[in-house]
Amino acid sequence: MAQLVTRIDDQLASDIDDLVRDGVVASRSEAVRMGLEQLIDRYRRQRVGKQITEAYRRSPQTVEETTGLDEATRALVEEEPW
Repeated sequence: MAQLVTRIDDQLASDIDDLVRDGVVASRSEAVRMGLEQLIDRYRRQRVGKQITEAYRRSPQTVEETTGLDEATRALVEEEPW
């Protein structure tokens, strides 16, 4: 497993220690791992979203493709037990 060494300011370290003390994370290392995982996940989701948006701009949906979507959506919502 790779190791990363970094410096953070005292306030951030204190905030992480609060998370450890409150049982949100088991350790500083876990907090850093979780933060990095969330950062990477957010970046990847944004990248995919941009790719989807660009694809729709290059090739927008046609009227034929979207006809009936409102009715279908309403029907699905009406089927819900709420």
